[in-house]
Amino acid sequence: MKIMTGNSNRPLAEAISAYLNLPLTSASVRRFSDMEVFVEINENVRGEDVFIIQSTSYPANDNLMELLVALDALKRGSARRITAVIPYYGYARQDRKSGPRTPISAKLVANLITSAGADRVLTLDLHAGQIQGFFDIPTDNLYAAPVFTKDIVERFKGDGLTIVSPDVGGVLRARAIAKRIGPPIAIIDKRRERAGVSEVMHIIGDVAGQRCILVDDIVDSAGTLCNAAAALKEAGAKSVSAHVTHAVLSGGAVARIASSELEMLTVTDSIQPTEAMRVSRNVRVVTIAPLIAEAMRRIAEESSVSSLFD
Repeated sequence: MKIMTGNSNRPLAEAISAYLNLPLTSASVRRFSDMEVFVEINENVRGEDVFIIQSTSYPANDNLMELLVALDALKRGSARRITAVIPYYGYARQDRKSGPRTPISAKLVANLITSAGADRVLTLDLHAGQIQGFFDIPTDNLYAAPVFTKDIVERFKGDGLTIVSPDVGGVLRARAIAKRIGPPIAIIDKRRERAGVSEVMHIIGDVAGQRCILVDDIVDSAGTLCNAAAALKEAGAKSVSAHVTHAVLSGGAVARIASSELEMLTVTDSIQPTEAMRVSRNVRVVTIAPLIAEAMRRIAEESSVSSLFD
């Protein structure tokens, strides 16, 4: 078993490497003067079970190209099996035709990864579960729910909790956490006029006097979360926090969160935290390195991955 990484999230790869007590494979991932990606693997990988860790986060196209070129390098180096470990799967929000003459880019990216040489994919909290079906190779979709559940239990002791889904599409995610720790759930009915802009319409459920925890998979502009937090406070919520898996946090999202009704936003390190996140008063990061590392170990040993979530 060998572990390799690109440049998208080296701290996470190092944490996974430390957990498994395996050194990262020596490799050079660099650019030519015109920004072409070049990958050179400095160790023998012939006949090895190789895991390449690379999130396709910002800059999404550069990091995706790094992954594709690295997969091709491993394939041509005669690796026995190549698993693409993609903690954050970019383009996942383009999982269906949103209108006439629009692409399904999540499927296109799946095709690229498969054609480049991946034998298996390991990812975390896909935006839509059906994206697994876009791949014609085995795909394991891990869930951050166990990590978030443990964190919520440690930080929010006592009664008066309500798990809130910020939209109808996230109900299953909210229910998965609520089933583990027992509180009721509420749902926010929102309308999105265009990408990055959302408006709260109704709150389904009683949140008056409750400590509300919003649960979602991606926070990008943070407009949805901030609007939801304001609506919950207006409806009588005692406090509002959020647990979100992938912290895209583009533009002025961190500043928007700092001035919002959110007491705390907890995210994972599936995307490398920015300096703005590290210094923010109400953004904190929990690691998913042990979860991904354990899944990688089980794949290498041909044992059950789904039992991680039992």
